[in-house]
Amino acid sequence: MCVAVGQFSVIHLPIKTLSTQVVKREGHSHMILPSRVPIPANPPHLNPSNPFFAFPITICLKIPMDQIQDDWMSDKKSHILDQIPLELPLGEIRRQLHLKKDHRWDEVKDLIQTALPDIQAKAVFRVCYIDEKQDDNIVIDGVCFKSRVLAKNLATVERVFPFVITIGSHYLAQADAQGDLVVKYYLDVIGNVAVSAARRFLEKSLQKKYGLEGMSFMSPGSLEDWPLEEQRPLFALFGDGQTPIGVSLNSSCLMIPAKSESGIYFPTEVPFVSCQLCDRKDCPGRKAAYDVKIKAEFGVS
Repeated sequence: MCVAVGQFSVIHLPIKTLSTQVVKREGHSHMILPSRVPIPANPPHLNPSNPFFAFPITICLKIPMDQIQDDWMSDKKSHILDQIPLELPLGEIRRQLHLKKDHRWDEVKDLIQTALPDIQAKAVFRVCYIDEKQDDNIVIDGVCFKSRVLAKNLATVERVFPFVITIGSHYLAQADAQGDLVVKYYLDVIGNVAVSAARRFLEKSLQKKYGLEGMSFMSPGSLEDWPLEEQRPLFALFGDGQTPIGVSLNSSCLMIPAKSESGIYFPTEVPFVSCQLCDRKDCPGRKAAYDVKIKAEFGVS
């Protein structure tokens, strides 16, 4: 099938692939049309009763650019989730604080209620497509990422969702102003849990908006295979300087504000957690057990 969009011609495909992505590549550029691109009613040779319907045939359709739906055009833009509603998992906070005495836990619960208004959770994400795939690097929307694990995770994936999340700088300012070191530690843990809660909200939003079921993510710096320096190409997907939600990188590739998280979400049938490839002991943020077999499958030392 040949589709012409404005001045762009698109690759020949079997008619069966009408509901899938249609790609045209010229040098390093590409154009992707989603399944929701409007097709004229009863176009020639698209009659299912036609005995040749299931075979590769060539049809040329003229689709004006202004007919392409806004949600596809916005793939090149950043999508912002502002004022994310948070429900902090109290059990997780208590687990990370190793609190067993009830009177201490009552103090923390009061602290959580006091701190919640200072948390300004936001997220920004993009819908990006993969240009090139190799064993130890991958090119996403023209930006190269060097990671064998990431490349393997995306081996059968075409669309990914780079993201950045933060709970803002106001919460950090309030925490830093605390003179009690114990309270400051409590607020640090609460902030970490809040960032994770915001990321889970983003994940559910992506699943609902794009009709996805299983999703996993990777973050630069979570594994030796994908070091913190890979923050730079990730942030490059959102433009130069600050992201639209005010998160930036310092010279060490650390995010400002500090209570922020970045990474790439991708659809997957088998859940992946970076912790499975990390043998660090006594890690308070561990989400899955270290697995030697899985590490060997990814071919990392």
